[in-house]
Amino acid sequence: MNADYRHTASWLKERIPELPAAGLILGTGLGDLAEELEQLAVFPYSEIPGFSQSTAPSHKGNLVLARLAGKMVFILQGRFHYYEGHAMEEVVFPTRTMAAMGIKNLFVTNAAGSLRKEMEPGSLIQIIDHINFMGTNPLIGSNDESMGERFPSMNQLYDPEFLKQGANFAQREGIRLQQGVYMAVTGPSLETKAECAAFANMGADLVGMSTVPEVIVARHAGIRVAAFSIVTNYSNLFHDLAHSQEEIRANAARASVGLKRILGHLMEGL
Repeated sequence: MNADYRHTASWLKERIPELPAAGLILGTGLGDLAEELEQLAVFPYSEIPGFSQSTAPSHKGNLVLARLAGKMVFILQGRFHYYEGHAMEEVVFPTRTMAAMGIKNLFVTNAAGSLRKEMEPGSLIQIIDHINFMGTNPLIGSNDESMGERFPSMNQLYDPEFLKQGANFAQREGIRLQQGVYMAVTGPSLETKAECAAFANMGADLVGMSTVPEVIVARHAGIRVAAFSIVTNYSNLFHDLAHSQEEIRANAARASVGLKRILGHLMEGL
């Protein structure tokens, strides 16, 4: 795969005016954020060498070069999930491409279910750590030594400076921002009540089906990472109702206003 993502990195660099200051991965229900920014170029995934197709609901499947807070950013309108049947190397291919391009900062967002009563739907959560419960790891296989070492540390994988900047800005601006630990599972079936209870006892505050593979690969390559979850639903620890995509999208839209302001502030500081 090494040659593939390096080829894609070269292909993209030939088609953009300058290297973006950061990458931004938009999760479920957040794709419209890219529509609100000044867009300089749009690359459908189908046109980018090596990119797969996103099949998840509300994931538009575009790589957008846009301006956020005066800085250039590559925005992935939709990600690839392991549950879609993609190999893990396909899931992390965009992240590896950005690393090969020389992008040094990555902002990751997702929709997540809450394992804590105080993290109600519509809440915005700054991820401070994660638990990989996907049963695999994106670094399995041959290691690209030029990208990172064989056994990379996952200590402080969510950048402490980004955590502090985000929390301070939210407090000053009156944006309700909590902090939590995100657990990644494969999906696509949602979690059982017993699973949710076990996850909460393990120290997880949120559960979802993404983010962790991209973060592991980014940190392997030395990229600074900040990640945010929008709570789109309570896990079934707290109710016996079926979840709907409409509920998830509505709660994502509610929290995205504060998220956009925090992301803008972090971009300004780059």
